[in-house]
Amino acid sequence: MVTARSSRRRGRRNRDRHGRGLRGPLYPSTLPAASTRAEKFDALVLDALEPIEARWRTELTKLDVAVDDVPEVTPDAPDGVLADSGVPLARLVRAGVDKRGQPTRARIVLYRRPLEARAKDSVDLADLVHDVLVEQVATYLGLDPGVIDGEA
Repeated sequence: MVTARSSRRRGRRNRDRHGRGLRGPLYPSTLPAASTRAEKFDALVLDALEPIEARWRTELTKLDVAVDDVPEVTPDAPDGVLADSGVPLARLVRAGVDKRGQPTRARIVLYRRPLEARAKDSVDLADLVHDVLVEQVATYLGLDPGVIDGEA
């Protein structure tokens, strides 16, 4: 005679398969090691933006900076796209009007995955994010990137 097994076995309600019980997080959420890659990248972007915003605060009041994982790649790339091997690293979206007729603010969108793939290590990634931000802010303001970075 064949009997049906119950999907719920006795004595295994709150334990993993080795019988050690539930495991907690490896690191406390207050430590940097507990941050996700996306959270670390967001912090990196804020660090790179801080000196630019400190110097150009009044000119950048109507500009937002956003992070997206990957770009939507289309055959006709819009203006303001920095690309490496055909993959956009960032995009400047000019202010305008959306489909509902509402005004939109200008924004710079940084693409996390292409930037991380392009960088060799965390220091290289920080430099790359800074360079891309400087280039996009310079395009937004119509200035030379050296002026934005404080070299000129």
